[in-house]
Amino acid sequence: MLNIARWRIILVVVSVLVGGLFAAPSFMPQAWRDALPAFMPNKGINLGLDLQGGSHLLFEVESQAVVTSRLEKVSDDMVRALNEAPRLAFLGAGSSNETATVKLVDPAQLPDALKRIEAIGQPVTSSIGQAAAKDITVASTPDGTITVRLVDQAVAQLRSNAVQQSIEVIRRRIDETGTKEPSITRQGIDRIVVQAPGESDPERLKALIGQTAKLTFQMVDDSVPLEEAVAGRIPPGAVLLPNADQGGVLLVRKRALVDGESLVDAQASFNQQTGEPVVTFRFDGAGGRAFGRATVDNVGKRFAIILDNKIISAPSINEPILGGSGQISGSFTVESANDLALLLRAGALPAPLKVLEQRTVGPELGQDSINAGATAGVLAVILIMAFMALAYGFFGWIALIALACNVILMFGAMSIVGATLTLPGIAGFILTIGMAVDANVLLYERMREEYAAGRSVPMAIDAGFNRAVMTIMDANITTILAALILFIFGAGPVRGFAWTLSIGVVTSVFTAVLVTQILIAWWYWARKPKKMPI
Repeated sequence: MLNIARWRIILVVVSVLVGGLFAAPSFMPQAWRDALPAFMPNKGINLGLDLQGGSHLLFEVESQAVVTSRLEKVSDDMVRALNEAPRLAFLGAGSSNETATVKLVDPAQLPDALKRIEAIGQPVTSSIGQAAAKDITVASTPDGTITVRLVDQAVAQLRSNAVQQSIEVIRRRIDETGTKEPSITRQGIDRIVVQAPGESDPERLKALIGQTAKLTFQMVDDSVPLEEAVAGRIPPGAVLLPNADQGGVLLVRKRALVDGESLVDAQASFNQQTGEPVVTFRFDGAGGRAFGRATVDNVGKRFAIILDNKIISAPSINEPILGGSGQISGSFTVESANDLALLLRAGALPAPLKVLEQRTVGPELGQDSINAGATAGVLAVILIMAFMALAYGFFGWIALIALACNVILMFGAMSIVGATLTLPGIAGFILTIGMAVDANVLLYERMREEYAAGRSVPMAIDAGFNRAVMTIMDANITTILAALILFIFGAGPVRGFAWTLSIGVVTSVFTAVLVTQILIAWWYWARKPKKMPI
């Protein structure tokens, strides 16, 4: 123990210096951080909602919309299947929230129709990745009515996937706003908790998150006058939608030319001729080709750009658009254009979100928490210093030096990995201070026992250290495992506590095993004491 390898000394020195370099910005005013050279880190530790303030939102995913959408798709597939040659005549095709139905004109064609409709089902994937049964059940009556339902497993999977996909879309949208370390967690079956530190405008955040942002490009239907469509004469395959750009309504074809899934980029820009804010977009290869073919076939006609079943623009196709890109114009402000571009880049939500709860946490409350945590930390350090100095004399001061290195490494590690410090995290931080000192207590007590048993100073130090290290490792490994369980199964503040505790355990073991060892070895070779100072 007393013969320290040079690489260990270098490792400790480099680790503490790097930790201090990354930890320092957390204690600097913003002006000092901005003045730091480019090669130096200038980002402090991210503060959580309870320390920095921000917005808290609780959403409910209206997953029934996904089920309804799937049944609408089933209904369209039923129509397509029955229209295949030889065509089977039918009427009354449609869907509801629970079923999709169609009625054959000739009930004698039921066997052929059932065979075609059963083929449109999709496999339900099990949790282990194996294909299970189809997601639909098909029933019929003697009069030729065919009813299709989704199986329970398919409904459960659709609802679960909707929540998970919503979480990912929300995360992408919040990341686009620049909010640091948002907390987005699932609560129960169909609820999502969003905590955005530093976001002081929950209404704008709610608008960005809650908008479905389903974008489609559909042709305007001019087959009947608009007045007749408004009066109720809507042709098959068409629908009336509100025109948010010019007011009123507009008749459009239900079939989409291309949808937002084919977008690869969207940016706010300005029209070079009018100077008005617009949103430019770019399709992927398949989307660009589909859009190009549609514009080639419909030169001189109008198409509608539809966002969440509202027409935001309905330009005319003056010439084929073959470049796979275009722009959306309308009554945009700079902010609304930026928001729309953000929504399109992040993707559409699979289902609407309903806001159940919203609140704003002020920065003053967070500052009070920081001050209280700092006071608790300082008081803990003072009490520990007093105890260690009284109990172990000079060795107690060595423990305090190791403790200082531990604090530096903790802050540096949290800054490097981008961890978020929360109020429970401060509790975890203070707890690790005690754990770090506890490791030194184990070392010193073992050394004291060996010296009392008649060993010389170097032998007592060496034997005490070797006996205590395994105890320290065992104790901290069990703590790491407990923190890991909290991190995996916990949420919000619990994960913040687990994260801080995990980092603190690793750094406390490092300082107890290496820093304390090096300092005691240096002391022994410098003083060559005949008696233990404890």
